[in-house]
Amino acid sequence: METNARYRRPVFERLRRTCLSLPGTSEAVAWGHPNFKAGGRMFCALEIVKRRPSIALKASSADIKRVKAKDGYFSTPYGRNVWVSRWLDGRIDWRELEGLVRKSHRAATATKRRARGL
Repeated sequence: METNARYRRPVFERLRRTCLSLPGTSEAVAWGHPNFKAGGRMFCALEIVKRRPSIALKASSADIKRVKAKDGYFSTPYGRNVWVSRWLDGRIDWRELEGLVRKSHRAATATKRRARGL
């Protein structure tokens, strides 16, 4: 898959490695930017918003409320109350951000796991 040069920044490469290290994850380009899916469901998108690098993550309403109170997080322009975004051009708490990526991945695959268990 050919990735647009705008998405080859070191910050995007680190997040790409994090996403692709999770079980059953695939990367595709949709709407002009990289998206990551697991269990057929999108859980993460790397984006340029207002000419700034960002990541959009599927999140619980509690996580959205918690992180939006912190610097660097903002409401994703779509999927309100289900997605949260973070600017990637400032100081990043990688432990927190990678934890949110893992939680988003778990949420995307939870429905499939539950269905298999029935």
